[in-house]
Amino acid sequence: MTLPSQLQAHSQIEWNKLLERYSHELEQWPDELRRQLSVVLGLSDFIAESLLCDEQLVRQLPLLLSVEHRADSYRKELLERLSACVNEAELLHQLRLFRRQEMTVIAWRDFLHLWSLEESLRHLSQLAEAMIVESYQWQYKACCEEWGTPCNAQGEAQPMLIIGMGKLGGGELNFSSDIDLIFTYPENGETQGKRRNLDNAQFFTRLGQRIIKALDQATFDGFCYRVDMRLRPFGESGPLVMSYAALEDYYQEQGRDWERYAMVKARVMGCEMYPEYQELRQMLRPFVFRRYIDFSAIQSLRRMKSMISSEVRRRGLTNNIKLGAGGIREIEFIVQVFQLIRGGREPSLQGRGLLETLQAINDLTLLESEEVDTLRQAYLFLRKLENLLQAIGDKQTQTLPDDSIDQQRLAYAMSFDCWADLKSATFEKMTQVHLVFNDLIGEEEVPEDAVASHYIELWDMATQVDVLTSILEQDVQVQNAEQLAGVIVQFKQDLAKKTLGPRGREVLVRLMPKVFDAIFSHKDAQFGLSRVLHLLNNIVTRTTYLELLEEHPGALKQLVRLCTASPMISEKLGRYPILLDELIDPQQLYNPIGLTDYRSELRDFLARIPEDDMEQQMEALRQFKQICLLRIAAADIAGVLPVMKVSDHLTYLAEAIVDAVVSQAWLQLTEKYGEPTHLKERNGKGFAVIGYGKVGGWELGYNSDLDVVFMHDCPKNVYTDGKKEIDGCQFYLRLAQRIVHIFSTRTPSGILYDIDTRLRPSGISGLLACAADSFEEYQLSEAWTWEHQALVRARLIYGDEPLTQAFKATREKILTQVREPNKLKQEVSEMREKMREHLSEKKSGRFMLKQDKGGITDIEFLVQYIVLQHSHDNAPLTVWSDNVRILENCAEQGLMSAQDAQNLIDAYTCLRDEIHHRNLLNLDADVDESRFIEHRQCIQQQWQQWFRV
Repeated sequence: MTLPSQLQAHSQIEWNKLLERYSHELEQWPDELRRQLSVVLGLSDFIAESLLCDEQLVRQLPLLLSVEHRADSYRKELLERLSACVNEAELLHQLRLFRRQEMTVIAWRDFLHLWSLEESLRHLSQLAEAMIVESYQWQYKACCEEWGTPCNAQGEAQPMLIIGMGKLGGGELNFSSDIDLIFTYPENGETQGKRRNLDNAQFFTRLGQRIIKALDQATFDGFCYRVDMRLRPFGESGPLVMSYAALEDYYQEQGRDWERYAMVKARVMGCEMYPEYQELRQMLRPFVFRRYIDFSAIQSLRRMKSMISSEVRRRGLTNNIKLGAGGIREIEFIVQVFQLIRGGREPSLQGRGLLETLQAINDLTLLESEEVDTLRQAYLFLRKLENLLQAIGDKQTQTLPDDSIDQQRLAYAMSFDCWADLKSATFEKMTQVHLVFNDLIGEEEVPEDAVASHYIELWDMATQVDVLTSILEQDVQVQNAEQLAGVIVQFKQDLAKKTLGPRGREVLVRLMPKVFDAIFSHKDAQFGLSRVLHLLNNIVTRTTYLELLEEHPGALKQLVRLCTASPMISEKLGRYPILLDELIDPQQLYNPIGLTDYRSELRDFLARIPEDDMEQQMEALRQFKQICLLRIAAADIAGVLPVMKVSDHLTYLAEAIVDAVVSQAWLQLTEKYGEPTHLKERNGKGFAVIGYGKVGGWELGYNSDLDVVFMHDCPKNVYTDGKKEIDGCQFYLRLAQRIVHIFSTRTPSGILYDIDTRLRPSGISGLLACAADSFEEYQLSEAWTWEHQALVRARLIYGDEPLTQAFKATREKILTQVREPNKLKQEVSEMREKMREHLSEKKSGRFMLKQDKGGITDIEFLVQYIVLQHSHDNAPLTVWSDNVRILENCAEQGLMSAQDAQNLIDAYTCLRDEIHHRNLLNLDADVDESRFIEHRQCIQQQWQQWFRV
């Protein structure tokens, strides 16, 4: 059969090039060999280029082709070459020359039908194995000379085993295949023989890196093989080399279905390593081949096939004889189904090679003989076609060519009269295979309520940024597709580092498409994606929470909605996953507890925990706070609560928690010391908590701390009545310390609140709990003006009736004092400037909502000044401690116009609303200086009007 005219012309061009360079050498060739050369030059650019650049190959090729079973001498010949290499550069050079030489021989025989497909695959596999093993031997020796010999605890030298996976492991490597490897070593230990020891893991990691470089690095001579290490435990994020024990732990705890399939073909490289490998193989056998008949393998293979089909569609891989319907991959899947389902019971199904396993399937009558024969013939046909396709230019491809010359080459090499006939025969084979595949495995079932297929593909393809970018652009139609694709890929890479069991991974496969559907249905998906995935990354090892989201679509929808609106909420949910339970009932989620019900709800919440279990009581307090914060924030985001109501809820929540904390601390102290004896004739604890600042003014925000002062009314010379008697004032001091401890201790759910007690008399140098009469005396005789300002926003948030009245009377007495106007103006304005100087961050082009001129603090100082200056003859100004109601009273008392008061109230609530909003977004309390101009001017105008001296 002669070459078509177009190929003859191509062959003549290449022949002339060779003749010009190597005429003398070619004259030495036998006539038959020169005739064969004229054929292969028309069929393979790789053969032509290899001969043209390698004079030694031209001389030796007749001899090389005369040896029928060259694979038997690969390692011997390669060892001789590498033994003469004195450095790594020479090693790389010789490896590449040897590969080119032997691949030319293999391609020659393939194109001229000089051997069977099985012989071709065997030579390709053994050539790769020889190059891997001899590279290892050379590099191992070099590494030992540099760092010492790796040994175990008994001082025995440790080898590194190289496990070939996929077609390399099965002895079925194709012409231009990647090689999939896993590196491992028997035992941990250290190197010996050099001054500085390395641990074995470090030694073998460096060795592995050198082997990869020897095979994979592109040099002037090309490269040997693309080395793929992604099949190792944890993939690209895992260590390059692991010990036997670490491998065993990984596959027992985290081994995935696809890793079972991959491990079926695993084979150690180098026959001398077989004894070393037996121990590891015995460890891994139960993972790969289950003792029972494992029908779950069918669904897993369906899913893998669905992923591959999606990739074929997405990448436009038409005419792909490996991945297309009925292609080589489907034949491999059919065989693997029987291996994984029945391999544990049938040793004959545990072989690595596909053809031998297909024969075992036939012998066990697991398929009809006609079906087995169909698969065998299709496999031989498609693998031969694949080899020839790749041998044309030594390129890794399984897609039938569009180029007419390559089409003619394949038709001729496959013994077909024309390309149309070859293509027809190819698709006929693939159609027959696909019928068997569908009959045996079928397609993955798609539920009626399933999410769109492109969301499934987003998860299946989440290792390939380019594919994800295409899906996001074409199907999801979002902006910043490449950036969002990177977020998804990074998330999946991070998951590879987590310890996930099979159950967790199965839930993720079902959950993630639903997550993407929910995220990309939201208009602000670009914000929600990273937040939701960050949250999932935090909780992914807790399978029950993943199941909660997968089983409750409403909960997932609320999760996405809240996380998209607020990073603060997403962080809280990620830090405290117990809050996810709150998402199940949206009706409850968006309806916070009634303002007056926080105390009773908290009592009920704590009632399920024994009073004496203080650790659990403390944790429950924090859980209750987080649940309530989530509900308040959800209602805030939904627009159910205006800013004033948000602060009211946060404040009533804090008061309820203060009440519970005081009760817990009291219980702990009284068990040890008893109660102070002055309480015998009255109800209550003789103790009060004064709230200052935001909690005093009913203006708490999401991140506010609590400014408090502890007060008691215990007379001197009073003692407790317990087994261990202490002074009453000392008792209240310890009570205050215990309260601060309960608030500040970090439990799994964080701290309760940051507590600030510096506003107590004499500040940090004063007693933590002061007597009521001492508090009044201090305020009358020692307190600074700024402390009186603070008292404007102070109120009793916990305490019995006598202390309530005592504090109210003291506060009113202090606030209604007559003050010298100009001196008060000066002191308040100086304190304001000092605070602005210390607390304003002075960001260029930004307005600090609290501290800058025209900000919230200006209103607060203005209100405090008015109260301190005018309460002596306007007593209603002392009734309230919040700015809004004080401003309303100012208007009622005629101290300012109703319009001015309302303008200040509007400005105050607007700026506070912005701070609330920015808290939800985890943003600082500053905005562009172009915002809130009118409100700021109003505030500054009022400030100038009141503080003009």
